[in-house]
Amino acid sequence: MTGEKSNPLTPSQHESFFSEDYFYFGDVVNPPATSDRQAQAICELLSLEEGSSVLELGCGYGRISNRLAEKGVRVTGLDISPTLLKKAGSKAAARGLNVEYVLGDMRSLPWRDRFDAAFLWYTTFGYFDDADNQQVLRAAFSSLKAGGRLLIDHINPFAVLRHESPISYIWQRDDDLRIDIMSNEVLTDRRNCERLVVRDGCVRRSRLSFRQYGFSELSRILRDAGFEAVEAYGEEGGAFTCDSARLVVVARK
Repeated sequence: MTGEKSNPLTPSQHESFFSEDYFYFGDVVNPPATSDRQAQAICELLSLEEGSSVLELGCGYGRISNRLAEKGVRVTGLDISPTLLKKAGSKAAARGLNVEYVLGDMRSLPWRDRFDAAFLWYTTFGYFDDADNQQVLRAAFSSLKAGGRLLIDHINPFAVLRHESPISYIWQRDDDLRIDIMSNEVLTDRRNCERLVVRDGCVRRSRLSFRQYGFSELSRILRDAGFEAVEAYGEEGGAFTCDSARLVVVARK
């Protein structure tokens, strides 16, 4: 990948990458116990209580949104993938949950001053170029009430850059495989994922690229979007260090 410039995520790439295959391997990549723990961490980091209103940007198949709804939080989930939103809605209905799932682009949100909190979990921030990533933050800011909080769960670039590149991750469900090959573009601060799915006798390939941000840069662009009181945490709300696998940022409107 060295010297090859990645283009930000396009709608067709998104649908190819976040497809039914993504849902199929979901509980293998993030087992239910992990998702339960992460939903609890989000509640604590955002001070969510029963009746609080929260917006998840890039909600996917509702892995986190439905769990928050089970805790009595009023949840709206937005995603650009009709396939994953249908899965999210079906799971919510099966569990008797009232979650508002909306098809849309996180760069252009229809709400103003509506939510107590919003969040982007599991590296759902950074898909676009810098200007559009900034627009995501501005849109999130507008959707929040005064004093509202925004949480971003992001990969920690300092920890990633110490690992060899490329690096492969393999997940198996029955006889099916998902292989993610991760590599870094040091000149553009982007991380690439080449995905290979071997399922039901078929092989499918897809690709994702996202921008990596350190805390100082995230803090700057959050403040540029209007946020203040930016705080950094490690994975699931622990202390953040250069060795932390995740960088979790909470900012206040």
